[in-house]
Amino acid sequence: MNLGPGFPDVRLKLETLQPINAYKLRGAANAVARLSPADRARGVWTVSAGNAGQGIAYAARQAGISCTVVAIETAPAAKLDRMRALGAKLVPVSYNEAWKIVDARAYPGLEGTFIHPFDDPDFIAGHATIGLEIFEDAPDTQAVVASVGGGGLIVGVGSALKALNPAIQVFGSEPETAAPLTRSLAHGSPQRFPDWKASFVDGAGGQSVFPRMWERMKPVVDGTIVVSLADVQSAMRLVAEKVRVIAEGAGALAVAGALSGRAGQGPVVAVVSGGNIDLKKFCELVGAHAG
Repeated sequence: MNLGPGFPDVRLKLETLQPINAYKLRGAANAVARLSPADRARGVWTVSAGNAGQGIAYAARQAGISCTVVAIETAPAAKLDRMRALGAKLVPVSYNEAWKIVDARAYPGLEGTFIHPFDDPDFIAGHATIGLEIFEDAPDTQAVVASVGGGGLIVGVGSALKALNPAIQVFGSEPETAAPLTRSLAHGSPQRFPDWKASFVDGAGGQSVFPRMWERMKPVVDGTIVVSLADVQSAMRLVAEKVRVIAEGAGALAVAGALSGRAGQGPVVAVVSGGNIDLKKFCELVGAHAG
């Protein structure tokens, strides 16, 4: 994405081109494939704001097994509709309740095999293939920027890249309304983000950093970049204009981080993690940054 002199050399890893228009299919497909026959026969369930649910529903349908998604009720209609279309049964809950269920790994009345949407070794290993592809396609990469929600994406990508070339820097991008990893790095321990606010960046920006994910992130994350919601909106518009790709808030979050220059002048690869956003909402957001 050439923006001319004075801008970093930013390249895009377009996970919007996946069958579910998001990177989560990589981890979901690997996690479902590695289930034992007995666990697979019980069906699967997960908790999701939309993309993990789509990924697991897609993989479950391919495997011929049932899938239930405990879905955040404020998720974009596009994500909820896609999960239903893929055959998933949805159980709507609030964001706060969903974050508690992710931590507890249980929900009353639900049976089947739970697949964690980010704190799962097989899920993370699937996402590591993004790092392998970045290194194969652009070995001159100096830094990679990925959005951070639960941390599964950046751990997978970072683990692969650090194994191949430890000199490549890995940065997490977080919105100013939800930056628990930045706070955790500042304190040297996993932290909650006290002033967390919901936003259109619904696929990233968690309320806290889980202790196990913190231990996984520490060795592979070189730093974080916090951006404003306005920066994310601007990045969404820029990707649409320059690449003709629709990026959801979490997908454009990495682009906003890369464009800030805080990951260096490049080559910097921004992982555009997904493009599942209601079209009306997308138009409102990019229209606010016209001109």
